[in-house]
Amino acid sequence: MRETILAAIIVLLIFNCQAQDRSPVKFGKISPEDFKTSVYSLDSNAAAVVVADIGFSYYEGNERGWFTFFHQRHRRIHVLKKNGYDAADVEIPLYFSGSAEEELQSLKATTYNLEDGSVKEIKLDNKSVFTDKLDKTHSVKKFTFPNVKEGSIIEFSYTIRSDFWNSPTNWYFQGKYPVLWSELEFHIPEFFYFVFINEGYNEFYIKKPPVSSTVYFDVTLESLEAGQRMQRERRKIETQVYRHRWVIKNAPGIRAERFTSSIMNHISKIEFQLSEIRPPLTYRAMMITWPMLTEKLLMSEFFGAQLDNANNWMDDELKGITSSKSIATEKAKKIYEYVRDHFSCIDHSARYMDQQLRNVMRSKKGNVAEINLLLVAMLKNGGIRADPLLLSTKDHGYTYSMYPLEDKFNYVVAVAEIGGKRIFMDATHPKLGFGVLPPECYNGFACMINKSATAVTLNPDSLTEKKISTVLITNNGKGVISGAFRQLPGVYESYEIRNKLAEEGTEPVFANFKKAFNNGEVELSLKGIDSVQQLDEQLSIHFDFDFATGEGDIIYFNPMIGEGYKENPFKSATRNYPVEMPYAIDATYVFRMEVPAGYDVEELPKSVRVNFDEDGASFFEYIIANSNGVVSLRSRVKLLRTYYLPEEYEILREFFSQIVTKHNEQIVFKKKK
Repeated sequence: MRETILAAIIVLLIFNCQAQDRSPVKFGKISPEDFKTSVYSLDSNAAAVVVADIGFSYYEGNERGWFTFFHQRHRRIHVLKKNGYDAADVEIPLYFSGSAEEELQSLKATTYNLEDGSVKEIKLDNKSVFTDKLDKTHSVKKFTFPNVKEGSIIEFSYTIRSDFWNSPTNWYFQGKYPVLWSELEFHIPEFFYFVFINEGYNEFYIKKPPVSSTVYFDVTLESLEAGQRMQRERRKIETQVYRHRWVIKNAPGIRAERFTSSIMNHISKIEFQLSEIRPPLTYRAMMITWPMLTEKLLMSEFFGAQLDNANNWMDDELKGITSSKSIATEKAKKIYEYVRDHFSCIDHSARYMDQQLRNVMRSKKGNVAEINLLLVAMLKNGGIRADPLLLSTKDHGYTYSMYPLEDKFNYVVAVAEIGGKRIFMDATHPKLGFGVLPPECYNGFACMINKSATAVTLNPDSLTEKKISTVLITNNGKGVISGAFRQLPGVYESYEIRNKLAEEGTEPVFANFKKAFNNGEVELSLKGIDSVQQLDEQLSIHFDFDFATGEGDIIYFNPMIGEGYKENPFKSATRNYPVEMPYAIDATYVFRMEVPAGYDVEELPKSVRVNFDEDGASFFEYIIANSNGVVSLRSRVKLLRTYYLPEEYEILREFFSQIVTKHNEQIVFKKKK
């Protein structure tokens, strides 16, 4: 009896373990019980929840004697609120090249609603599926689930058939809405060796060693005969197929928040790169090296082949640009300014040219690769050592220094080497100074396209945005506060202001300053912005101001005058991925004010210094004092780092919370008796 009970317990345990190993969701199996949950503990505020997202990828031999890749997907979503209706809009990306294209098969989509205690089904009409062509190689199938309401359950399934066998579908375990169960199973023949690239911050619930099984493929094999002649033979081969399986449970929804490079950098996902083809197929290395990639680009007619040509057609233009300059740096600057000021960029995401450099010179417009490769060619023709730099902008995502994956890059800039110093240039932004790249280019690893495949790291920590503001207020004894405001914005803020000035003029800039005073009666005079055309210098903004204090017994006055933090930039209570600032911060505000005539200082904010790190290199200070009728204040926010891990988020949020508190405190003046 005891043995019987023990055996029953063991069977039950095995059954429970197997049940926990698989999602209980079965396509088309919906019961009234599935509608009962209206709030999920994973996220009680979620407008929709992905109940299950299950993928299965595998290979089959095809009629041409090679391999076809198949990817099946089943996804179920519980729509809880109206603002979750966008979960019913589905896009399925497909790839094509020439006459070959991926095929969407067996698409099924159904909306389920609970009505009078029973489940009602509304199936998708396939006539409601549309195709949009995105670019030369990508299209997307689109549809919207019918009759979606609050509480609806929607699910779809499909299969993608692809002859692009070396580019299997990547899998995203996470998205906008919380995911209770996300799973990918991938059966890989032993002769295909893939590199798996995992990203994200959610731990795998299941990631077991692959299980192998024997499979037969009907394919064409190649072999060399004794006379070194290639022999092709179609036959069945027996091989091992490794069954990989990854599962993540309870992945929170992830959305872009402030100070995020690209949300795609932080979503839990797995990507696949074919590294080698192994026996019994003919061995082939599929993943190239960095020198191989740069050689390919240098030889490409649409990248580097034109850079070392004679390019005599630009000689006359160059002579006019650089005739008065003999120093290399000055010559490089003149060439850069010419390209920046005379050419328009029509596409800021491109790594190849679509036209010849000569046509770019003639039309005075092109994509980012065309304009900056023209800049490289002109620098070279002017006797300056220069190379293109291939990089990925922040919104495009991270690159991998270990893997030369060309599609991870989307941007080209120029690098000149003068006197042992590298000068980075991007001529596609009209108001950008010489030797300055946009902040979005500082995204880690980049590669110089030369024979050495020189690695470059563009670290945003190397950028410090220094800003200095000063306010001096005098007492004229007539119930009016008069003062002078001066500000030197940082390099990138100066760049942004110049762009606004070009579009809107100066008045909106000063209107914003006037609004910051929180006083409708303020009057600005002697307004000016200096160094607007000197793009290599910081701007200087200045104006005088007057406003009435009134004659009440109490005057409340914020000494930050609109220059402080009014609210915390980090609003969320938690954050599951890093904070990525565009540059380091060093903002100083200096304030000096004569106490209004007939008043005393009744209450003054307290001075404080908050160190962010142990050595005090990053800090916030707010030092205020009242001496001989003059209130003086110095506020400084200095953060030397741009990247903060999720576990540092609470500290960073509290740091800015203290800044906001101090910057919103007021001086209280009381009328003398």
